[in-house]
Amino acid sequence: MSDFKLATPVAFIIFNRPDTTERVFAEIAKAKPTKLLVVGDGPRANRQGEAEKVAATRSIIQRVNWDCEVLTNFSDVNLGCKKRVSSGIDWIFEQVEEAIILEDDCLPHPTFFRYCQEMLERYRHDQRIGMISGDNFQFGRRYGDDSYYFSKYVHIWGWATWRDRWVESYDVTIEKWPTIRDEGRLVDMVGDDQEARYWGKIFERVYLGRIDTWDYQWVFANWVEGRISIMPTQNLISNIGFGASATHTTGTSDVADLPVFKMEFPLTHPVGTFRNMRADRVNYDICFRVPLWKRVYGRIVGILRVKLNLFKQKAMK
Repeated sequence: MSDFKLATPVAFIIFNRPDTTERVFAEIAKAKPTKLLVVGDGPRANRQGEAEKVAATRSIIQRVNWDCEVLTNFSDVNLGCKKRVSSGIDWIFEQVEEAIILEDDCLPHPTFFRYCQEMLERYRHDQRIGMISGDNFQFGRRYGDDSYYFSKYVHIWGWATWRDRWVESYDVTIEKWPTIRDEGRLVDMVGDDQEARYWGKIFERVYLGRIDTWDYQWVFANWVEGRISIMPTQNLISNIGFGASATHTTGTSDVADLPVFKMEFPLTHPVGTFRNMRADRVNYDICFRVPLWKRVYGRIVGILRVKLNLFKQKAMK
């Protein structure tokens, strides 16, 4: 790693968590990118003390002490996750042709940067590839000696992509969803009836504006274009942001705080560009499929909540 030079721009998306931001920034500082683009949302007016946390988080960027061009895109008002991240990535690709993107809770292994840079260069003109991810949720399962595999999934806890993939397909409103929904094309996109039902509910909620997020739209964009992602065969990113202070990752998860591992170089490349369907099935079971006991538990809790609300309404009369 001593002779590696990071020439790829790094984009860093931050908000109000100086503790996790500082840890991720420390890894970026070790990599010493020559260009750092920082996107930050503004504080929420109704959150006491958040303006101070936002200011403390932004001040961490002032610690850049290597030869680096720093560009910032900070909002004075709170835009929310959906508008801030999507508009921030729009801005990033107005500045650069390709980028490695980290959020303030995605802690990378040092080899993550070289892996992304080599993948960006190798697949730059291969429109079958939508992005490079640093995530591996296989929990030790391997399917050969390759350094990475191809997947239909879109994991964004540390990732990289090119301007043309983002600009030419990303739509935060997923305007194409009603047509795909009404023509029954989602099964063709995901390849499985059960998954189509799962993702259909999500895309419908995104389309109706009921989820304040940007990343499901990126999943949708890649699937509409028929693109696949690159996944490392060992995990390179640990999400350290699960907890009460998080925006979305407020609970617990099997994929929180995963250990990270060194990527070995030179990379060993797959013999062809095709999905690893076995890995994708494991990925679905771990990340997306809700076990029966959880579905039953959820229904019971829902019924009890309805009954409790009815009881309260009667008591108030």
